[in-house]
Amino acid sequence: MSEPYIADTKPMAVELKAGDTVWWCRCGRSKNQPFCDGSHQGTGLEPMEFTADKDGRFFFCLCKRTGSPPLCDGSHKQITQEQLDAQDGLHTVWYKVAEPDDMHDGDVRSVQAGRQSIALTRHAGRYGALDNACPHQGGPLGEGSIECDGEGDCWLRCPWHGWDFDPLTGKSPGGHDDGARTFPVELRDDGVYVAVQESSAHQATVSDLMVRTMVNWGVTHAFGMVGHSNLGLADALRREEEAGRLQYIGIRHEGAAAFAASGYAKLCGRPAACMSIAGPGATNMLTGLWDAKVDRAPILALTGQVNTQVLGPGAFQEIDLASAYAPVARFSQTVLRDSQHVELMNLALKNAIVERDVAHLIFPDEVQNLPAADGATPGGRDGRLGDRRMLPATDALAAALQRLKDAKRPVIIAGYGALGRMEFVVRLAEKLKAPVLTTFKAKGQIADDHPHAAGVLGRSGTPVASWCMNEADLLLVFGASFANHTGISPGKPIIQVDYDAMTLGKFHPVELPVLGEIGLTAEWLWRALPEDTGATDQRTELAQRWAIWRDEKARRRARDRGKGINSAVLFEALSEGAPDDAVIAVDVGNNTYSFGRYFECSGQRILMSGYLGSIGFGFPAAMGAWAATQAQADYRGRKVISVSGDGGFGQYMAEFTTAVHYGMAICHVLLNNAELGKISKEQRAGHWPVWQTRLRNPDFAAYAKSCGGLGIRVEKTEQLGDALKRALAYDGPALVDVVADVELI
Repeated sequence: MSEPYIADTKPMAVELKAGDTVWWCRCGRSKNQPFCDGSHQGTGLEPMEFTADKDGRFFFCLCKRTGSPPLCDGSHKQITQEQLDAQDGLHTVWYKVAEPDDMHDGDVRSVQAGRQSIALTRHAGRYGALDNACPHQGGPLGEGSIECDGEGDCWLRCPWHGWDFDPLTGKSPGGHDDGARTFPVELRDDGVYVAVQESSAHQATVSDLMVRTMVNWGVTHAFGMVGHSNLGLADALRREEEAGRLQYIGIRHEGAAAFAASGYAKLCGRPAACMSIAGPGATNMLTGLWDAKVDRAPILALTGQVNTQVLGPGAFQEIDLASAYAPVARFSQTVLRDSQHVELMNLALKNAIVERDVAHLIFPDEVQNLPAADGATPGGRDGRLGDRRMLPATDALAAALQRLKDAKRPVIIAGYGALGRMEFVVRLAEKLKAPVLTTFKAKGQIADDHPHAAGVLGRSGTPVASWCMNEADLLLVFGASFANHTGISPGKPIIQVDYDAMTLGKFHPVELPVLGEIGLTAEWLWRALPEDTGATDQRTELAQRWAIWRDEKARRRARDRGKGINSAVLFEALSEGAPDDAVIAVDVGNNTYSFGRYFECSGQRILMSGYLGSIGFGFPAAMGAWAATQAQADYRGRKVISVSGDGGFGQYMAEFTTAVHYGMAICHVLLNNAELGKISKEQRAGHWPVWQTRLRNPDFAAYAKSCGGLGIRVEKTEQLGDALKRALAYDGPALVDVVADVELI
C-alpha cells in the first residue's frame, strides 16, 4: 500500500505478525488512542477490527480524508493542504491584530483573529502568534509574561500554572510534546497580521439540534446570561437568532431572566426560555421560576453545568442542579453524551405546555459541543399535543344547571384560570343578569365599564365586588384558586368549575365541584339556560354601587398632605391615559394594592406575581411582555406598562439598561416614597415599631436618562398627566418617577 503525503500528516504504520488483530478506536475516547483499550464500552460506537497482511502490517490514515477511513487507500496523494482545506470548506483569512508600533520586545497581549483568540508576542524583534488557550488548563497565555533565565533563554509563562512556552514557536522546554499551537504571523506596512483557518461549513452539535427543537415547539425568545459553562448552548442560540427564528435577550441578572420568561408566559400562555451558567447563575433563576410554577405559567429553564468528569468532588461552581431544581421543575433532566437529545427537549416543552409548569434541562459543558448523531433531525410539537377541551360529566352539568335555575341572586367569580375563556362567562352573566367579580390576578378579564362588571374581590379590590358577594345566594366560580387574599366566602353555596382536579375544593368543601374546561362549560350552561331564568336583574344595583365607590374615590383624590402625590390621583390619571389594549405588569407592595383598588380597566391585560408575591417582578415581567408583543400576533403593537414602588424597582433597576439596549418601549411608573411602605404598615398593624423600612434612593429620573432612556420626575399633581402622556408616547424605555405620599394609598 502506498504512503500518501498530506501536509505534515502521514499514514501510520503498525508492525504486527501476519494475522494479528488490531482494534481501531473510532470514537476517540480510548486512553490508548488510536487503539481501543475497552475503557469506553457502551458508547454506541463499536471499535473496528483489522487483521495484518502477509507482511505483518497495515496503514491507517490519521487525517481521515481517505476514501476508506481509517485504512489508507492513497486517493489523496499529492493533494495540497489548501486543496484539502477547500474540500472541507476551509479558507485562510488574515486579520490585522495590532498596529506596526504597538508592541515592544517582551510584550504579550491577547488579540482576536476572527473567532480565534491569539496570544500575540514580540521577542527578539520578531512576532509570534500562539493559541491563547494553554493546552493544559486553558489559561490565557496572552495574560502571561516573557521571562528570561540566567542562561539567556526566554519563555512565555502561563499565568495560571507557570508552564513555559517558546514565545515564537510555542514549543515547551525539554522536548515535551505539549506545546502551544501557533499561527502564521506577518508584519506589514500597516500592522501585524495573523492567519487563521475558517470554515464555511458547520457540523451540527447536540446543542444545535436541541435548540432547533425548542424553536420548532414555538419558543421565540430566550432571556439569559452567557458564561463559561454554557458557551456551546449559547452558540446554538446565536445561530437560531441569526437565522431569524429566535430573539435572545441578554440580561444583567439571571433572576430577571426568569421573571421575564414568566411574564412572557403569563401574557400569551406560551413558554419562553431562560438560560444561565452553572452554580450561582442557576440558583439566581430560582425565584422567577417559582413565580411561574405557582402561577401555572409554562417556562423552560436551560442551565449550564461543569464537565461530567469533575462532578462530585466539588469543582468550581459545581452545584447539584438536579436536586436544587427538583422542587420547582415538573420535568428536570441532565443532557448526557448518550441521551436521546431531541426527545429530552420534546418532553421538556411538552411538560411545560401541558402541565403549565417549569421544565428544566441541564447541559454539562462538554456535552454541549458534541457532534449531533448522523442523520439526527430536530423534533417539534406536531403530533405531540392533543385538544384538552373537555366538557364535565353529564350529571355535574345537570346539577349545575338546576342550581342556576333555582338561584335568585347568582354571582359569577372569574379567576385567572378563566383567562382567554371569558366570552361565554360574560354571556352567561348577561343571561343570568348577574355581576361578574374577578380575583386580583384576573383583573381586566372583564372591563370595569361593562354593565355586569363588579371589579376585584378581596384585599386588593373594591367594595362593589364585596357587596355583590355578600348579597348573593349562589357563587358560580370559574378558574379561581380560593386564595385567602381573594376571600371568596365559604359560607355561600358554591359551584366551582375548573380543569384542574386538585383545585376543586382544595381548601374547603364546595357544594358542587365541576371538573371540565372552563370555556366549554360556560358555553354549555349559557346554551342550556332559558332566556328568562327568573333571577333578579342586579344591574341597577350594581350601577348604584359603582356610583357610590366612584364618589368615594373622588373624595380620596382630594386628600393632600403636601408630602407627595396621592395614589388615588395617580391611578385615576393612569386609567385615563393608558391605552385600552395595554399590557400592565405590576409589582408587589402598597402600590399594587392601590392599583387594584383605583385603576379601572378598559380592556388592559394585567400581569402580576400572584401566589409567590415576589417583590421585583414588575419591570422584568414587562420586558417579557414586550418580547411577547414582538412575537405573538394577538399582542403585537400593544403598549407595555409596568408599575412598582421604589423598593421593587430597586431589585432589578439595572435591567433598565437592558431595555435601552434592546429598544423596549416600556413605560415604567414608579411610586417613590423612600420607604418599604407595606412593611411599615404591617409592623404598625402587628404593634411592632417601624424599623429598617426607610430607603435611600437615587434620582430615578436622572438614572433613566443616564441609561439612555426617558426619565421624568413628578412632584406635583398638575405635572402628572403630561408626564404620563410623554412617557406612554416615547418609543423606548421611559420612567416616570412619581414622588408619592406613603400614607395616601
